[in-house]
Amino acid sequence: MVGVNRPAAAFELFGIKLWESASDKEDAEIVDPLRYAVTIEAPDADSDLKDRLESASTLKADEERPVSGSLGLLTKARAEREQLVAALYQDARYEGVVTVAIQGRSIDDLPPDAEFTGAQPIPVTVTVQAGPKFTLGNIRLEGDAAQLASADFGLIAGGDAGSGAILKAEASIVRALKEEGRPLAKVTGREIVADHKTATLDVTLTVAAGPVAGYGDTIVEGTEAVDRDFTEYMTGLKRGRQYSPEEIDEARERLLGLEVFNSVTLKEGEALDAEGNIPIDVEVSERKFRYFGLGATASNTEGLGLEGYWGHRNLFGRAEKLRIDGSISGIGANDISKLNYNAGILFEKPGVLGPASKFYSHLKTVYEHPDAYDRFSVRGDVGLSYELTKKQTVSAEFALDYSKITDSFGKHDYLIASVPLQYVYDNRDNRLNPTRGFRLLAYAEPSYDLLNGAAFVKLKGEGSVYQAIDSGGKFVMAGRASLGSIVGASLQDVPADRRFYAGGGGSVRGYAYQGIGPKAADGQPIGGLSWFETSAEMRVAVTDTIGIVPFVDAGTVSTKTFPDFSDLKVGAGIGLRYLTPFGPLRVDVAVPLNPDPGDPDYGIYAGIGQAF
Repeated sequence: MVGVNRPAAAFELFGIKLWESASDKEDAEIVDPLRYAVTIEAPDADSDLKDRLESASTLKADEERPVSGSLGLLTKARAEREQLVAALYQDARYEGVVTVAIQGRSIDDLPPDAEFTGAQPIPVTVTVQAGPKFTLGNIRLEGDAAQLASADFGLIAGGDAGSGAILKAEASIVRALKEEGRPLAKVTGREIVADHKTATLDVTLTVAAGPVAGYGDTIVEGTEAVDRDFTEYMTGLKRGRQYSPEEIDEARERLLGLEVFNSVTLKEGEALDAEGNIPIDVEVSERKFRYFGLGATASNTEGLGLEGYWGHRNLFGRAEKLRIDGSISGIGANDISKLNYNAGILFEKPGVLGPASKFYSHLKTVYEHPDAYDRFSVRGDVGLSYELTKKQTVSAEFALDYSKITDSFGKHDYLIASVPLQYVYDNRDNRLNPTRGFRLLAYAEPSYDLLNGAAFVKLKGEGSVYQAIDSGGKFVMAGRASLGSIVGASLQDVPADRRFYAGGGGSVRGYAYQGIGPKAADGQPIGGLSWFETSAEMRVAVTDTIGIVPFVDAGTVSTKTFPDFSDLKVGAGIGLRYLTPFGPLRVDVAVPLNPDPGDPDYGIYAGIGQAF
């Protein structure tokens, strides 16, 4: 008996289909399924245009899925021509010709009830004659846009004449007028004339600016569990204040930032109200409010970490958040008695002092055993954060922390009262995986030990910068630098958990967690009063989901109040990234370049998100 390897197929058992793919289900629902194979020929197109045509082709995109009979194939083929002509216009090819043939016959010659029989897949050939690429000729802005310079919006004689460039210019012109407080600004006329002899495109745009207006009523639709009046309040659009499209954008982002809506749309009304103000329509759709999850991190130097959490995004109907979480770490790196435990509860309430504000409170308990110390701690804090602008945030809180710590200086109890203060400037284009922009942080924490009488201030500054070096964002240079100092107390008077340390997956990779810096006689880290770290990465997107990241990290810790850089440790390595909607999955491998005796030969780190 001869065995034949075949792909696994779906089969039914007691009414349940096993191993059935989504495409199997779709195919089963199609009446009279007809398969086809498409070939796109574009002999005079360059490689970029060929890629654009391939991307615009729904015949190509859906080639693996059958259509519903001959009529379905003919309908899809007719739509194909319109889509490819639009792609030619985007590339400023206004003489392009698209021909679609099924079984060798042009669709223009086929009757509406044509039948395609014979062996499947049915051959479909798309032929594209791209023609010359047009440039812009004469450009005129009329109406309320007559005083504007077309060049300021990318409309320049001899420049890009693609349909996308023209539509982008129209949107920019309207936006410029709206930024003057004119919510009804719009393009009222568009005249496009193609001169085929000179391959130029003459463009005349007529724009009506409309009057300057303030905000009228904010009308919210789509709320169910979330309070409607609260949603209106959180837009921050005060009736009578002059309209601003930037404020409309910020209002949308603020509502999305509440994390209770799947989608948020803000639209200006079609006309002014009786008082000359513009009504704003807000449409939202709510998301699930309860959530839970599990997570893990892994490192050959720090062991395995597991965490779990549960949360509610709309506790009392006004986007109040409650989150309870817990974690265990050090699994595999420590014995059971030295595992690290962490549990906490977080409450947040937005809008307490205006839409840009947020109140928060934490209660957290920690039982941990890093190399530098053993600590049991219970900490509670209350604080307030405020968005000064879209890019700038400040926060202040009051914290009380009781801890029992054993380190190289002995066993101590502490009761620390502190007032952490923070300022952040962040203009990155993406928080999870930025390709441009930078982030700056300034932090100060005055502290007083109520049990021992020590007073000190912890200061810290951080900066990170990101810059794509290509237009597609496939190569991104990323760098960061951090500097910190503790002033006002000796090293021994500062609790071990508040000192500075370096080394590990979120610090200088290649070294053990807390492995960089001063050490006691037994080789255990004691931490420092000052600290410096820096990193440089080249983030390379190999595919849409896979990336590689070569990197170099460096850091030092000192018992002085300012780093002396006499013992700067450097690590280097390479990482693998798998991009997901919730952030990159990260695996890094690094080696220490100037290790001390006892430092590891290498480090492997896994987690979620970029290193910085």
